[in-house]
Order: sequence, then structure tokens, then C-alpha cells
Amino acid sequence: MQQMGSIRVIPELPNEIKRLNDLAYNLYFSWTAQARQLYRTIDPKLWTMVNHNPVKFLRDVQQSDLERVANDPVYLSNFKKVMEDFDRYMAKEDTWFNQTYPKLKDKTIAYFSAEFGLHESLPIYSGGLGVLAGDHLKAASDLDLPLVGVSLFYHQTYFTQQIDAHHNQIALYIPYYPEDLPLMPVLTERGKPLIVKVPVGPRDVNIKVWKAQVGRVPAYLLDSNLPENPPEDRMLTARLYGGDQEMRISQEIVLGMGGVLALKAMGIDPMAWHMNEGHSVFLALERIRSLMKERGLEFYPALDAVAANTIFTTHTPVPAGNDAFPLHFVDKYFQRYWESIGIRRYQFMELGAQIQPEGYEIFNLTVLSLKLSKFRNGVSKLHGDVSRELWKDVWPDIPSQEIPITHITNGVHSKTWTVYKFCQLFETYLGKDWEDHIDEPLYWKGILSIPDEELWKTKMEVKQKMLNHLRERLEVQLLRNKVGTLQIRRMKDMLKPDVLTIGFARRFATYKRGTLIFRDRERLKQILNDSRRPVQLIFAGKAHPKDTGGQDLIRAISELSMEEGFRGKVFFVENYDMSLARDLVSGVDVWLNNPRRPQEASGTSGEKVGMNGGINLSVLDGWWCEGYNGKNGFAFGDREDYQSTEELDTWDSEAIYDILENDLIPIYYDRADDGLPHEWIKMMKNSLLTISPVFNTYRMVKEYAEKLYLPAIRQGDEFSMEDFMLAKDYSAWCDRLETQWSQVKITLDDSINLNDEIVLKFNEPIKLRAKVELGEIQPAEVKVQVYLKQEVQDMRQENRYEVVEMTRKKTQEDNSYLYEAVITPSNSGNYKYTIRVLPSHKKLFNLAELGLVRWLNQVE
Repeated sequence: MQQMGSIRVIPELPNEIKRLNDLAYNLYFSWTAQARQLYRTIDPKLWTMVNHNPVKFLRDVQQSDLERVANDPVYLSNFKKVMEDFDRYMAKEDTWFNQTYPKLKDKTIAYFSAEFGLHESLPIYSGGLGVLAGDHLKAASDLDLPLVGVSLFYHQTYFTQQIDAHHNQIALYIPYYPEDLPLMPVLTERGKPLIVKVPVGPRDVNIKVWKAQVGRVPAYLLDSNLPENPPEDRMLTARLYGGDQEMRISQEIVLGMGGVLALKAMGIDPMAWHMNEGHSVFLALERIRSLMKERGLEFYPALDAVAANTIFTTHTPVPAGNDAFPLHFVDKYFQRYWESIGIRRYQFMELGAQIQPEGYEIFNLTVLSLKLSKFRNGVSKLHGDVSRELWKDVWPDIPSQEIPITHITNGVHSKTWTVYKFCQLFETYLGKDWEDHIDEPLYWKGILSIPDEELWKTKMEVKQKMLNHLRERLEVQLLRNKVGTLQIRRMKDMLKPDVLTIGFARRFATYKRGTLIFRDRERLKQILNDSRRPVQLIFAGKAHPKDTGGQDLIRAISELSMEEGFRGKVFFVENYDMSLARDLVSGVDVWLNNPRRPQEASGTSGEKVGMNGGINLSVLDGWWCEGYNGKNGFAFGDREDYQSTEELDTWDSEAIYDILENDLIPIYYDRADDGLPHEWIKMMKNSLLTISPVFNTYRMVKEYAEKLYLPAIRQGDEFSMEDFMLAKDYSAWCDRLETQWSQVKITLDDSINLNDEIVLKFNEPIKLRAKVELGEIQPAEVKVQVYLKQEVQDMRQENRYEVVEMTRKKTQEDNSYLYEAVITPSNSGNYKYTIRVLPSHKKLFNLAELGLVRWLNQVE
């Protein structure tokens, strides 16, 4: 055999289409179907093979194909329009942020997240948290917020999932090379790659910085896979959520501290810092160190200055889901830190200390995040309630309703998740500028003008596209597992567009109950195999490689999909990614969501379904508590009073079967003489009308800007003025108040006995007086309040509370103060009342912030 050498010829873009390269390096293409179509048109098979990665595509495409389209007038016309739209987008100045806050354009906001789900071609995401973060960046770009993203570049990604012949999940770690991805290295002024040294425990790790351009917003990705690092450090940024706890804490140090150092090296000085979950909390520690070393601040003034413009978003409604480390880990990785800034070990440890029920102490990153930020939020209304209850021990004497954690309900980036066919439909019936009105509910009334036949036709076309994608994936999966071609053909033929299709695709964590619908298998078989009204179920999703419970659920569904009665009716499609997600959320008729309430912080996949005319069948958890109105989908599982999870699972599965048999399936298959399910289409319109303008990232990011970013920028500015004078004064005030707080006492005026029930008519006022002793604290430094709590009989309702400010009437001979208030309860019913004192400062964003409160007759 002859010996052969190898030659690789890199294609060169013809001048006519040279700017395809510019487009490839801006993730604007990820939410612009016409831009992606430019690559697909050149070579559809290659576009699929490279997983829609335009950079890899341009490296592998045949030169002859490039020359062909460069001489095609139709292609060139489409290319010209896409590039004109792109240039117009990038140059636009009359954006929402510019018009609303023109003086704040230079106030950079840093948004840190352990993962960004921007597009399947850049697979540095695992699920909902990352996709939400990616959508946040895209909306920030559209609205033109001065925001930069910071994350890690995982060169082995999360993992590629295969389902083997025995129905097991196989996790493959396929290396990705940044040169083949829509990434560019960040360069120094001398044109060399920027390298930052990050202290990770006792050693320094070299970090390279890559930039992913997301429209107008840059996302900086930190990479430790460098030759100058030892092998163990090169692996620090290899896998998302991989490795042991040492790997996890090291990754989080690189993300948080490394991110701050990288931004500083690039000359970026953010005025607000947003931590998307607690993974990046160490950014606050690095900022504290910087203020102490460079500005000469003491530890607590530096901490207060950092917290003043730090935002923390919590996503996890269960204690076990929050990162925490044993104290010896903290000693190993942070002793160098606290010694470098001159504080004691106990001062550092108390920032994240959490006592476990068993009595031992751990270092909890969510507790640390709550203490190092002044702006905190959950990601839905219900999750805000859950978070306040979950973290009330950080403010132990404050009622849970007043714990300083607000909420901003998650949304999705409409232009990413609304598929092209529906975008065209909206252009026709809402207007060509519909994208400029995404978060305007009145504008979306135009949905009602869409003829039923047009909406149904569009949905069926989108559904067919989804089924084609599923068939392609299933064929690869089944062929690899040596399933016969005849059986494969039969399986593929069973995916029919005229059959009611229910989708369930998400991260396979056990609380999401992926197998709940199989609880009564015989009843489900009857539902699926009804000859007049058949149903098919599509499942997809990954379980963490260490989550054996989640993998068991996947195995169970995959096995069931091959059993008699389920074969051809139930499908599990491997390697759920953003490409498959786009087709599933747009193509299914119904989206099933059945987590154990209230363990779903928000969820966003159902929001995407609603934007594509799909119907949600969901537990009333997360966003659906706010989205469901009785006309736009189906709901179950509202605050059930269950004794065990077994009982809850039985109730919820029975609810699913009941809704399917008696409501959902009959409505779907109830066809008029024209063959259309008009009642179902009415529900589709209600879904579009109510979900699209509310549960989107335009509304969400605007809320972040108005409720959190702008107040944080203002407070950060104020705390840093005059050489951080306010930070120093505020810190000294907090320290003094905490020292003197034991002097505060409250006693009720003798005219009222707490043991006697007061009976009032509705709207009848009552005057309360209290004697308040403040010791060395000045009256201007406190608020004295009457606290009213209405007791409700229904266990499913929360107790309502009211707060009435008391007025200081006089100073008494013993230097105590007489306070008075007239209260009129706002409702009838039974109330409990008491009086309390809270600290008050002009820069105290929330009176409960310090956790200091003195209640009536409370003794320390």
C-alpha cells in the first residue's frame, strides 16, 4: 500500500458573501432564523452535522458550494437583507434603555452565571438555569442594557447523552475546541491573549479569557485549559457540574474571583454586580479584597460597599440544592484569603455559617450570597414566598413575609423560542413590528383576529417539522442499538401529526417526577390506544451523571417505550439540547409538567410552549401559578394537604388521567364540520394572548433594571462617594446599633391589657400607646410600628399582615419615649397585634435588612 500524506484546504469566502464570517461570530444568529438559513441553504447536511455551528460550518464547507451561492441572485438578495438587518440592529440608538435611562449608558452591569445557554453550537449549559441566563443576555442586547456576561468555558461541556440498548444513560464527554466555536480570544494592548492569575486556595491558576458576542452584549468565558497550568488545573474548567466538591469550589473561585480579575484586566468597571445563583458569590470576596488593598477600607465598610450594588438571584427552593462545603474545605481554600486582608477565621466563617439539624456547621454559599448582597430575588411569586421561608434563619426574628427577598418571575427570549412559522403568522396579523411590542398585553389582542384555520395550519406545519426531527434522532439512536430496520420503520411511521402529542422534556431530577404519568399503566394504555382519540408521548432530558435516581427514571421510560401497549405510543429521544428543545416546545400540542409543588422555582419550558400555540398541563407551581387563568390550559395540584409523597403522587397522577379523559382529549378531538377543533383553537389563542406578552425576558429584564439594577447602581455610587465616606459611616452605624440594641425595650400603655380581647366594629379605630426605651440610640434611628396579623381559617391561604407607623408624642422623665398610633384593621375577622422597633437609616434599603428587631415585652 502506498504511503500517503495529508493536505487540508481551508475554504475562503468569496467577497460577495465575506461577511458570513462576521455573522458567525455574533450569536445574533441564534435568534434570527433568516441568518441561520443563509448557512443551511449552502449545505443542509453539513449544517446538521456541525450542529448548526456557523464557525465550524465555514471551516468545513466545500469551496464550490460557496462559489455557487455567491453567484446566485436569490441567495445574494437574502444575504443582503440579513446583513442590513444585522447592521441596523447593532447600530440602533433609539433603544429602550437609551430612551428610558440616557444618563446611565456608561454604568456597566456585570452578570455572572455558571452557565449560559445561548445556542446548541456553544454547549456550555446543562438546563434551565443556563438557558435562562442566555435569554437574559439576549434580552439585554435587544433592550441595549450596558451589560456584560461572565461564565466559564467548559471544553468538555456538560455531557453528550446516549441511551444504550439496555436503556441506560451513557454520558460522553466530547472535547470542544474554542477555535471551532463562535468565540474570540480577548487580547491585550500588545495583541497577545489576555491571561489572568487567579488565587485558588494555596496556588495560582492561569486563566485565558474568551469572548462570545451576543448581539450588543459581550459574554466573557474563563478557560483554565492552558499548557502553563498543571494537568489538574487544566481540568478545572473541563466539565459543567462535574467532579467532586474540591472541583466544584475551585470552579466557583475561578468564576467569581477570576471573573472580577478578568473584568479589571480588561478595564471594565461595573457599577452593579448580578450573581445568577450562588455559584459566583466569591466575586464579592474579591471585590472586598480589592477595596481593602487599593482604597484602604476596613473589612466591614468594604463589605457594605460591595453589598450595596450586588444583586443575588436564588433559583433553588429546596435546601439540598444549595451549594455548601465542610469547614475544612473552607480552611483549605480561603485561609490565604482571610490572612491576606487581615481578618480572623471566625469573621470569615460567620458569613456563610449554617447549623445543620444534626448540630454540625457547614459553609453555605446561599447564606454567603444573602449576606454579601443588598438586592435579592426569587424567580416567581411562589418561589419568592418559598425563599423567604427557607432563608428566614438568616434574619431569625423577622416574620417570613418581610424577609428581604423579593421576586421577579422568569421569562423567555421570544425571538429565540418563537419558531419562524409563528413569527411569520404574527407579522401577518399583528404587524411587521410585532417584536417591538413583545411585552405589551394590549397589542397581543390581535391574536384574536387570526382565523382558526390559519392558526391550526401553522401549528400542524410546525408539528410536522418536530416529528421529522424526532424521526431523524430516533433512527440514529435505534440503529446504534441494533434495532432492526423493519421495526425502526414501523416506529417512525407511528409518529403521526394527526395524533394528540404530549411532550415532557427537562432535566431528569427526581422531584420532577418523570414517570408520574405511568403510575397506573393499564389506565394509561387505554388512553394512548383509543382508536378514535389516540395519544402519543414524547420524552427527552438528561439526568446528572451522579444522579442515579434521575437515571433510573430515564431507564424506566425507555424500557416502557418498548413494551406492548406503549411501543409506538411512547418515545424517549436522547441528547436533549436547545435544537431539540426548539422543535419540541413549538411542535407538541400539550406540555406536561408535574414537579412536586413547590419545588419548581419557576420553570420556563411551558412559557415557550405557550408562545407557539401549545397548551400547558401543569401542576400549579412556579410561573404557572401566575400564568394559569382557567382558559389557557389545564392545572392541578394546588397546595394539596398530603401525608406522604406517595399519597401526593397518587392524587396528582389521578388528576392527570382525569383531565386527559374528561377534558383535554375530548376538546382536542371535537371537530366541527370544517375538520377544525375550534374550542381547542380558542384555548390556543388564550395561551398565546396571556403568556406571550407577560412571560418574556423583555418584561423580566426591564423589571431587573427598574427594581434591582438601577437602585443598586445608585446605592453603589452613593457608598463610594468622597472616598467611601458613606460606606464607612453606615458600617460604623450598623456596628453601634448592634452593640446598643439590647437597650431597646417596649411596654404597652397601662390602658390596654394584651390578655383582653378587643372587639371592634368594621372601620372602627382604636388608639394604642407604648413606652419605648432606646438607651443610647436616638429616636431618629428607629421606626416604632404596630404589627397586625390577620388569622385565616383556610390552611391554603397565607396570614395577612399590616404595619402601622407609630408617632413619638413625648419624652418622659426616665428618658423613655411615648409612642402612639390609631389603627383601623382593613378587614373583618380575627387579628393578633403587637408592637415592634426596627432600625432606620436613610440608606437601609429594607428595615428588616440588619435582622435587628425588638418586639413588645421581648427580653434578650
